[in-house]
This record gives sequence, C-alpha cells and structure tokens, in this order.
Amino acid sequence: MIRQELVARQLDEQIAARFEVGRRLRVLDVGLGEGAQALRLARAGHKVTGLENDPALLDVVKDALEREPEGIRERFKLVPGTGQDTGVHFLPGTFDVVLCHGVLKEARDPESTLAGLARVLDAGGLLSLVIRNEAALAMRPGLDGDWDAAQAALNAARAATSDDRAFRLDGLTSLLQRIGTPLERWYGVDVFSAPPAEDGTDDERALAAELSAGRTDPYRSVAALLHLCGVRG
Repeated sequence: MIRQELVARQLDEQIAARFEVGRRLRVLDVGLGEGAQALRLARAGHKVTGLENDPALLDVVKDALEREPEGIRERFKLVPGTGQDTGVHFLPGTFDVVLCHGVLKEARDPESTLAGLARVLDAGGLLSLVIRNEAALAMRPGLDGDWDAAQAALNAARAATSDDRAFRLDGLTSLLQRIGTPLERWYGVDVFSAPPAEDGTDDERALAAELSAGRTDPYRSVAALLHLCGVRG
C-alpha cells in the first residue's frame, strides 16, 4: 500500500537522522493494527513492543509472527492495551522510538495520551504520529463531487464523533512543545489520494509523486493525513 510505504520511508529518514547506523532501537507501536510498520522494524533488527486492544488484530499479528524466523519472534513483544495504558505497562524512558499511527482519534483525552507516550521516550527519542488532517477535510468530498459533504466540512458542521476526529497542525505543534517532544519535521501523506491501478503499473509513479508532494508546500498542507515527528528533549 502506498500510504504504508510513504510513512515507512519518512520514518526511516527520521531514524537515520537521529540514531547511529546499526543501533538496535527499542520501539513501541501504539495501536499496532495489523503490524505492518512494527514487523518491518523488527525485521530490520530492532526490539519492538506492540500495544493493541483489539483481540482480532492481536491474532492477526500473532499469525504473522508465526511465519517469521525465530530471531524476529524473540524481539517482538505483544501487549494488550491502548495508548492510555502506557503508564501502567512501561517505565519512563523505556523506548527510543514510539509510533502512534492513526489511533490518536480514538483516545479519550489526546493530550494526556500524547503526554504518556512522551513519558516513555528516552532523551533524544523519536515520537512518530500519523493523524487525520482537519485542514483538508473538505478536499476528498470536493474532489469526489460530494458538495454537501464538502460544504459541511468547510462550515465545521461535522459531527463530533471519534470516527470523524481530526487534528490541526498548529494545535499539535503547540501540544508537542508542551509535552517536551517538540516538532522536528512533518510530512503530508495522501496528498492526491489516487486509487491504485489494478495491475500496479502506476504504483511507482504515484509513490514518487506522493513522496515529493508530501514534503513540498503548499501541497502537504492539504494532505488527507499528516505525519509528525517530534523529538524528546
């Protein structure tokens, strides 16, 4: 999937900028999902802990781990729980990298959740967030010709449900500063949101365009998702 590859490349770029080559990092993936990024990092040699509250998704990752070599299974730990539970499971400074990709919208209190994630980061650690971009909510329905939905988004008339929760870059920038993980770099993800070709022939060209647009103004500002990278002071 192009979205996963975009985030992976951006994450690798930030890891390479922060840590010496060859260092085995302690990684926490909050809201593990099906484990795409966590498994990729474990295969790269890092020690990964996945925090996930959905039993069905935990089973998916367990099945995937069964197909991995023993060395990868040994450095991958699964913990049932949510982003609000980090203080229960982990001591301060436990991790070098914390991933929170797409699950902040489900948090009861996003600010306290992020503060908890920052707490378990070691000094100089990397916090990687992927969030829905509130500033671009009208883009997709507008491009699809759904004018009622586009106007509702422009008028800020959307229902305040967890499924609809989105965030603004300026608000999260201020929040990251307050919790001691100031924003170092941000990217747009899904600027164009083009559907993939059935035969995959356009994937490389689409990926190249998304990679460029996701780090170029003004395009990244209207991406469907934002990838924010903060560093623990």
